Amino acid sequence: MKSPGRAGRATLDTLFTVETPEGIALSLRPAGIVPRFYAFAIDSGIRLAVLIAAVSVLSAMGRFGAGIYFIIFFGLEWLYPVLFELGLGGATPGKRSMGLRVVMDSGLPVTPAASLLRNLLRTADFMPAGYAFGLAAMLCRSDFKRIGDLAASTLVVHNGTASLHAALPSAEPIAPALGLSPGEQAAIVAWAGRSARLTPARLDELGRLAAPVAGRQVADDDVTPRLLGVAQWLMGKR
Repeated sequence: MKSPGRAGRATLDTLFTVETPEGIALSLRPAGIVPRFYAFAIDSGIRLAVLIAAVSVLSAMGRFGAGIYFIIFFGLEWLYPVLFELGLGGATPGKRSMGLRVVMDSGLPVTPAASLLRNLLRTADFMPAGYAFGLAAMLCRSDFKRIGDLAASTLVVHNGTASLHAALPSAEPIAPALGLSPGEQAAIVAWAGRSARLTPARLDELGRLAAPVAGRQVADDDVTPRLLGVAQWLMGKR
């Protein structure tokens, strides 16, 4: 029977795990409504400040100034987020201040087409008023995607990656007895990193599934220590 603590962690876990073409597992933390609201508020304040400054400068220029104002308004409304999301940080000033960024579902940097699409669909997210559809979509999903994110296959995440496991337990590095694919290497390292959260019996049970990696003539009692050594070897210890 699962303990209440472990069940609670499973319920609250919002890690979004993807695997790169090289077989590297990335664990991303999707950003929820509160930090995204604060980021939106900061960006709205920046845009409003620019518009107020533009009005104060252009008001004396008559209809010509009004035309320039509407160009600035259009750029701030539709191009402001796209230009910043395609920059090195992948985030607007508001998102950057909250430690957020926009990425593709694969964890790769957002593409121009995806950034443009997700921001154009803010109109759908806004409907019928106050971003109601967007909020409803975010509340219904564990990855907090709004309609624009769903269409563009993008994800708003906290900067950095979240680790799925702790530091590997100490063990003498041992080379694997057979060749391993990138996915198999990642699985062994993840198993070793979770050892502190598993009972010894469960750790041994899972380790025996990969017993050939430790060597064909290895006794059952020695499989786990040798696999922990293989994990250290895979992490570059020699």
